[in-house]
Amino acid sequence: MRSPRRRRGGAEHEEEVNVERWTTSYMDMVTVMMCLFIVLFAISQVDQQKFFALRESLAATFGQPTGANVQVLDGGQGVLAADSVVPDPPDVTNQSGGPVHGVDEAGNIEAARQEVADLRELQRRIQEALEQRQVASDVTFAITDRGLIIGLVSADVFFSTESAKLTDEALLVIDALSPALATEPYELSVEGHANTVPTVRYPTNWELSADRASQVLRRMVEAGGIAPDRMRAVGLGDAHPIDAAGQDPLTVNRRVDVVVLSDAPEAVRVLMPQVVAETGGA
Repeated sequence: MRSPRRRRGGAEHEEEVNVERWTTSYMDMVTVMMCLFIVLFAISQVDQQKFFALRESLAATFGQPTGANVQVLDGGQGVLAADSVVPDPPDVTNQSGGPVHGVDEAGNIEAARQEVADLRELQRRIQEALEQRQVASDVTFAITDRGLIIGLVSADVFFSTESAKLTDEALLVIDALSPALATEPYELSVEGHANTVPTVRYPTNWELSADRASQVLRRMVEAGGIAPDRMRAVGLGDAHPIDAAGQDPLTVNRRVDVVVLSDAPEAVRVLMPQVVAETGGA
């Protein structure tokens, strides 16, 4: 019996079917969509110079004369028409001559001016109360990005060496400024300080400065009528000394600062020193 004749070239193989052919089309579609979104993102904020360069390039590609008013569709304005480009908002110049870009920053400058004006009005009322009791020279004022800083700084007026006990002069000052602060909504930070001389009565200058701040806070709450939930006492030790001209640094740093904390947004507060400088200091 004859065996079946084999076909030339060996055994016949079945042709393989590519069942994943659709992935090629899918990847092409995804690539096109990615390019679309990149273009949309790129034109979401139009740079005029780059826009005109792109317009001229497209015009040359499609055979349009340079400088022609290129349109996407005949009879339409089109997104590539030169008159469809929205210009950037004009810059606003502040009082010092520096540019303030955009409407938001101009609004922040205006809000900073208003905040500084409010704090200066509060400072004026406090100064009047201090002058009536003839203790205005014992207090300094400064407006920073934190708010209004009321410095209780004077030689041997508020605290003796290594002591947190308030002197009679200190009580007069605190009682004079407290009524004006009691009617304001601002939060208050009472910050105690000490000089660099090591203390014997306290473990460190941190405890001494914290005790000084606490004594001032208690007087402002108990005698001045300020709501306690608006206040906090902070001891800063000798970490933030000041250098007052003509005064002994060991004496002048036995002090307490009452900080009227601004409740303006941070974007407004950072502009307050600029406003103070423009309008002639605190």
